[in-house]
Amino acid sequence: MKKEMSSFDVRSVAAEMASLEGAHMDKIFQWGEGNVLFRINTKDGKRDLFFRDKKWLFLSPDRPDTPDRPTSFATFMRKHLANARFGRTEQAGFDRVVAVQLFKAEGEFQLIFELFGGGNVLLVRDGVIVNCLTQRTFRDRVTRPGEPYARGKPRFDPTSSTEEEFATQFKTSDSDTVRTLATVTNLGGQYAEEVCARTGVDKSVPAKEVGDAAISEMHACVMEIVSRVLENPQPTLFLKEGRIVDIAPVDLRSEMDCEREAAPSMSEAVGRLLAQADSEAGEDATDPEIDKLRKRIAKQSETVEAYRQAAEGLKAQADTLYTEYSTVSEILEVLRTQSAKLTWEKLTEGALKIPAVDYIEPDRSTVAVKVGMLSVPLDYTKSLDANASDIYARGKAQGEKAASAKSALEDSRAELAEMEEGFKRRRAEELGRAKPTKRFWFEAYKWFVTSGGRLCIGGRDARSNDQVVKKHLKEGDVYAHADIHGAPSVILKDGAGSDAGDLREACWFALAHSKAWTAGSVEGGSFWAYPDQVSKTPNAGEFVPRGAFIIRGKRNYEFHIPLEMALGEMFYSGERKVMCAPTPVFEKLGGRYFVIRPSKSKSSRVAGEIAKALDVPEEEVSRILPPGSAEVAGRVWSGEEERK
Repeated sequence: MKKEMSSFDVRSVAAEMASLEGAHMDKIFQWGEGNVLFRINTKDGKRDLFFRDKKWLFLSPDRPDTPDRPTSFATFMRKHLANARFGRTEQAGFDRVVAVQLFKAEGEFQLIFELFGGGNVLLVRDGVIVNCLTQRTFRDRVTRPGEPYARGKPRFDPTSSTEEEFATQFKTSDSDTVRTLATVTNLGGQYAEEVCARTGVDKSVPAKEVGDAAISEMHACVMEIVSRVLENPQPTLFLKEGRIVDIAPVDLRSEMDCEREAAPSMSEAVGRLLAQADSEAGEDATDPEIDKLRKRIAKQSETVEAYRQAAEGLKAQADTLYTEYSTVSEILEVLRTQSAKLTWEKLTEGALKIPAVDYIEPDRSTVAVKVGMLSVPLDYTKSLDANASDIYARGKAQGEKAASAKSALEDSRAELAEMEEGFKRRRAEELGRAKPTKRFWFEAYKWFVTSGGRLCIGGRDARSNDQVVKKHLKEGDVYAHADIHGAPSVILKDGAGSDAGDLREACWFALAHSKAWTAGSVEGGSFWAYPDQVSKTPNAGEFVPRGAFIIRGKRNYEFHIPLEMALGEMFYSGERKVMCAPTPVFEKLGGRYFVIRPSKSKSSRVAGEIAKALDVPEEEVSRILPPGSAEVAGRVWSGEEERK
């Protein structure tokens, strides 16, 4: 499976990131070895720019789990980039580097993502590094706060080179064709294979033997791939036996033995690939801290064994001395006497003539005596008993070290058992935890899809009430509202052409998300109007508060709307979602859903009960429930209805 992004992948994702221009930074999260997520407010809702494992950069199709507490790096970046406006995004040459312009009142910043050499995220202002995820020293540059930012020596850019420049690089290579394309012309292995496959050039032929016509054809092929990536990308997943093995922003002839599946974007393709990797990790996932502790235990075990063997060896040496007591004593006596008379050279010469002497070191007053199968180093200035006593003492010290090391080893093993148990428990929780469904732009608001298939969105608060009307109420839509304090502004997209059922459902939705639900009402009414009737301009002497609007002209009321909603599963754009909608929507849609009504109880167990039954995170359910408490009034499961 693909392990990192190619330069073409980076170029494709950088092109997709251009859609962020004009958006504003919301929050920044950082966790693990190299995961940094930038949550961005765009005109279509929040987007997540994910720098993962220091080697993947993409607009995440899903919302990753983020830590509750920001790290020092995330806190610093939030402080400097809060509400910063996004400018241009561009790839640096053909390197795996992406630079994003960010504007704040105090000046312009550059947010730089490096996806090579271990990966890094750097915040740069006026050419100086303000902060970075990883501080490192390279041969030609330093990535550390306060240092000038340097990209390093740019590599050859085959995407902007002329045919002559490309040919010069190619002809000066001492390698074969495919390696020259991969390294010298900087295409990388994947696209070097692709160029050979498209042009029919033998990849094993030495580069210097390739003719001018073939080189020209290869350069034209590179330009064609670049054009496709930028102007007509076709993000593709390459699969074998249902498993993704590669991704690319264009179809690849070099992957002829793979099945193909189109992806809506390169970011989506990266997200799918990484989701598969996470799934495959599954039971094989390990905790880095546990791996570190296991290595420590292995070293401790080796240390204990080394101390034990040393203690046993020294005891054996001391015991063996007494089996040859007289011989060893005589050798020691002779050497002690002669050492006072002879030079070191003469003493060594004479000592080595003794059959039992293995070696002698006069400068250390040491002689190694062969006793049985052992060679025992002794101090010839001391008696045999004194030497034996010293050896026993050293053996005892080694034994004490072995005991101390063994105690530390046992502590480490106990710690490992505790960590492994905790890890198993956490893994079981993670594997059993419901995964969130794909998030869409409209989930920044209250939402549902009508029986007629029209999207309906509403504000969550005064700010989003203003936003939903200002940004999303267009000609041809319908505005719905309830004459109750706190009711949201609701927009039925393309509602002007909808039937009475869709219009009533939009009014139903507006009523359900008002304080009528909180008050525990049984039924109520609301109205709908056309966009040109909705205004923020008050009448003379009046004031329109934030989140409120003036409706001029006829209001089309819907009465006797029951305060009842349905919450269940549905599919939107091929993705499974949970939705809270007026009951008639799910009566027509069918499938699995719950019927809910206002409740006087303050219990919050309803969201958990529904989330568990629908296998989604509880937060995903609680986010779409009407305000206030709710109770389950019935359940429809596979066509079987249960009503309370």
